[in-house]
Amino acid sequence: TGRWGLGFVFRLKGSVFPKACAIALPNAVAAILLHYLASQNPDGAGIWHLKGLSKVWSVYTSVLSFLIVFRNNQAYTRFWEGATQIRQVRGEWFNASNTLIAFCNQSEEYAEKVHEFQHSLIRLMSLLYCSALQQVCELDNDRLEILELNMISKDRLTFLQMSKDRCEIVMQWIQR
Repeated sequence: TGRWGLGFVFRLKGSVFPKACAIALPNAVAAILLHYLASQNPDGAGIWHLKGLSKVWSVYTSVLSFLIVFRNNQAYTRFWEGATQIRQVRGEWFNASNTLIAFCNQSEEYAEKVHEFQHSLIRLMSLLYCSALQQVCELDNDRLEILELNMISKDRLTFLQMSKDRCEIVMQWIQR
């Protein structure tokens, strides 16, 4: 991201820049060649008499402006839709964990097991949300803050780290 937060502009991963260059460079060469050929005549008329070029240019810029604004609006809408869905998932998982905690047995004889269950559930929900964010975010460093996972063995954490579908695995752990 850099000091000014504009590092994403120059990266190639996930960029349309290489494809855009493949299309733009031949067209730029053709435009330079046409300009050279059109400016060969000393009276300025060139080898073509381009009447009505200003109308063509204004139509071209209008269509191009419309397309740029339309694509920008689409990207903005998709971004906010994704951000809203992430917040919705967070809220639904928060409500689910609250419900599970609220309906725990209040009996004193199960107090230790209930306490252990509640702490395990909250830690697993933290891991689930972290895994979901890692799945949708493109970060240079995938390390997000989660609650302490001392109740999960190193083998299971290694398995989770190597797995492609982390959310599904954590969901299975929660259901057990």
